[in-house]
Amino acid sequence: MATTSFSFVTIVVCFTSLSAFPLSGAAASPDPGFTLNLIHRDSPLSPLYNPNHTDFDRLRNAFNRSVSRVNVFKTKAVDISSFQNDLVPNGGEYFMKMSIGTPLVDVIVIADTGSDLTWVQCLPCDPCYRQKSPLFDPSRSSSYRHMLCGSRFCNALDASEQACAMDTNVCEYHYSYGDKSYTNGNLATEKFTIGSTSSRPVHLSPIVFGCGTGNGGTFDELGSGIVGLGGGALSLVSQLSSIIKGKFSYCLVPLSEQSNVTSKIKFGTDSVISGPHVVSTPLVSKQPDTYYYVTLEAISVGNKRLPYTNGLLDGNVEEGNVIIDSGTTLTFLDSEFFTELERVLEETVKAERVSDPRGLFSVCFKSAGDIDLPVIAVHFTDADVKLQPLNTFVKADEDLLCFTMISSNQVGIFGNLAQMDFLVGYDLEKRTVSFKPTDCTKH
Repeated sequence: MATTSFSFVTIVVCFTSLSAFPLSGAAASPDPGFTLNLIHRDSPLSPLYNPNHTDFDRLRNAFNRSVSRVNVFKTKAVDISSFQNDLVPNGGEYFMKMSIGTPLVDVIVIADTGSDLTWVQCLPCDPCYRQKSPLFDPSRSSSYRHMLCGSRFCNALDASEQACAMDTNVCEYHYSYGDKSYTNGNLATEKFTIGSTSSRPVHLSPIVFGCGTGNGGTFDELGSGIVGLGGGALSLVSQLSSIIKGKFSYCLVPLSEQSNVTSKIKFGTDSVISGPHVVSTPLVSKQPDTYYYVTLEAISVGNKRLPYTNGLLDGNVEEGNVIIDSGTTLTFLDSEFFTELERVLEETVKAERVSDPRGLFSVCFKSAGDIDLPVIAVHFTDADVKLQPLNTFVKADEDLLCFTMISSNQVGIFGNLAQMDFLVGYDLEKRTVSFKPTDCTKH
């Protein structure tokens, strides 16, 4: 058991620009790699930071974004063509600063491991959602190129997401999201530039992206679009595969430390996790291939192990039953399993059980003083990840301590709270995700 008090995090990513095949401005090795700052969207360093909000306000807002983001997932009879983009775009917890085009135009975009297509708002735009920064004008960029119909990346779009301009043969895309937000425009290539933590920017070109000329919905006015970090062919990670060898990792700093230090994301061989206490679990190949699926076999509260059967009548564990997602704050678990987990938690935590007055959390305790909280182990295939109280409990109000895993009848999600103070590494060539307990303020 551990005694704890802590704050909660939501995060923003700071980049400066990207280019896709040749890589310059980095080390001269065949696989240079680069590191970028991640800024939580609620930290004082974020452009979205509201000094009038209390810590509790920020927590509640982040939790509500989590629920909105996951509510559109379906667990039964999934329609793959519609499921591909059913994430709420404004639910992302990280942003990226990038520059695009020649000359460079600065943009801020949501960085999303649950999306593939990278897109920004472009001129001429009708309609467009309100955006504080200037819109990208492709006619003023000497490095902008249309993507033609029948090309590999155009064909990577689902049939319902693509169209062909009859007069120009330009590939058009049409994306809609779970909250009825949408983006439409032309598929193109462009030079991107990102600012690494070294003194030299990283230039990536050409990157395939969507130049959105018709966009609307719940997008934040500070954002220009989305950067897709998912596993599909159109994602930035996939497009950079020859450079980064399918490897990237991040280390998320707890919110209480966000004003002093930023989280980091690394791409390339420098992102490989090694040393003692590293555990790895296989990535499971499923459709849609955007998401990073792993198999959750059980969860332990102290010495009590609960098998995660995910509602299967034969008691077996479904492969790929959970998605690892940096854009979702909370962790979502099968409702039938969660009922048993809730019972064990109530037996284990020696504090008064109380209700969440706002109705979001199922398991809360009165936090009149220090409470001994259990270490909770998440048992993925071949990988036991021990979560500390900062990963699993949050002070949701002045005298209210709540469990940050909640029940869901939809897809399982391993959210970013559970990943904080872990080095989380993805190797898409070996098809693994690795975890290493790490003080991310020092990483």
